[in-house]
Amino acid sequence: MGDDASGSGGGGAGAAEPLLKRARYHPSCPGCRVDRRKEESEGFPFTELSCLWLVTICSSLPIQSLFPFLYFMIRDLHVAKEEEDIGFYAGFVGASYMLGRALTSVLWGVVADKHGRKPVLVITLFSVVIFNTLFGLSSSYWMALTTRGLLGLLSGMLGPVKAYATEVCRKEHGHLALSLISSSRGIGLIVGQAIGGYLAQPADKYPDIFSVNSIFGRFPYFLPCLSISLLAVVALVACFWLPETLHIHTEDTILDNSTEDVEQTISDTNAEQNGGGCLSLFTNWALMSAITVYCIFSLQDVAYAEVMCVSFLFLPYISLVVSHLNILTCLHSHLLLDFILERHKLQVFSLWAVSDRKYGGLSFSSQDVGSVLSISGLLLLIYQILIYPSVAKSIDPITLVRRVALLTVPLLSSYPFMPALSGFILQLAVNCASFLKNSFSVTTMTVFSILINDAVSQDLRASANGLSITLMSIFKTIAPAVAGVM
Repeated sequence: MGDDASGSGGGGAGAAEPLLKRARYHPSCPGCRVDRRKEESEGFPFTELSCLWLVTICSSLPIQSLFPFLYFMIRDLHVAKEEEDIGFYAGFVGASYMLGRALTSVLWGVVADKHGRKPVLVITLFSVVIFNTLFGLSSSYWMALTTRGLLGLLSGMLGPVKAYATEVCRKEHGHLALSLISSSRGIGLIVGQAIGGYLAQPADKYPDIFSVNSIFGRFPYFLPCLSISLLAVVALVACFWLPETLHIHTEDTILDNSTEDVEQTISDTNAEQNGGGCLSLFTNWALMSAITVYCIFSLQDVAYAEVMCVSFLFLPYISLVVSHLNILTCLHSHLLLDFILERHKLQVFSLWAVSDRKYGGLSFSSQDVGSVLSISGLLLLIYQILIYPSVAKSIDPITLVRRVALLTVPLLSSYPFMPALSGFILQLAVNCASFLKNSFSVTTMTVFSILINDAVSQDLRASANGLSITLMSIFKTIAPAVAGVM
């Protein structure tokens, strides 16, 4: 861009302008307005990404908020004839959201590419407000199952939000934007569980505040769902400040003598050349190769958590921890165990750290584990905001992924040798390993999101992300089985 700018800035437009052609600008197109704003302002889009950060958190809150109280909810709905069957029915409710989302991820990507990213964000939040509230008011098992399934079917922002994050800011801020999206989803998953755990059954936990005869007493799982729905309403309001980034050209073109919109001109040309709709995604070698490696990385990430669990004999500890939550019967469902391993890698680390050294653990106390998680979490936040953007600017994406992959091999191989350490050396090794593992994961996911977005034109970007999410989910599903065989 620097050469382009200098070429067009010199008084005689002669040679540069024919090469750059002349940018096309559609005054009524929201995407064109966003592109012009990005060219005119080199600053970081704080307002837009702050709102998007809030929207992403609120859409992630319902995903795991039910698990702290799901056992009790199924028990109170009296659908299971025996106590041992509660885990069986709970597994279907827990899986219904993921199944619904897997069925419609690509579809919502297509909708976002045709009608805009912002409508999909609004529909997702609106579904959280409606169906998450109804789930808390469930008076039957089928109502709970249906509302969670519909919530998953209408939660279509996971793919479009990755496309939106790179479109709403300048190219040099794209890595940071995607990194913020990843961190906000992680925060949403953790905070959602906390909300579910602390606010479920409020009449029993906080009798001085909530009466047994109140609506929160009659519907003991309504308060956490209502709290999340109210936060989603706040996020809906925040959507007002989010501009649409999709290019919708309905009026005649206006020529602009400046070079501000050259990138959009090229984008429009690419969009015209990459016709064929979603089917063309499967013939896009750059896209499919990026998705393939992304899926392989996701498979090894989940498989390693499973291998850690099995090889270090964590199952007794998982059973111990879960039994204290009165959901031991849920472990009869291997699918739910796989889901726990996939979504709770921090818990797998915690179980390994507190297990006895004779099982290959570290014999850490809960305070030691909390210290490691806190330090690595703080370092990861610093890395995402301050270090990663600079690294992404200085190293091209493919080279960065290759280096991360090479460094991951010795890092993962070092875990079995850590029980031989002790004292300060052990603390230092565990903290460094935890931080590096998390930072490598964030780096890889962000880089592949960039590669996927760059591999297609804007009119297929959300569909491409939806396809990658669907395929990645399939690989994460088979990962525990692959690890079990190993």
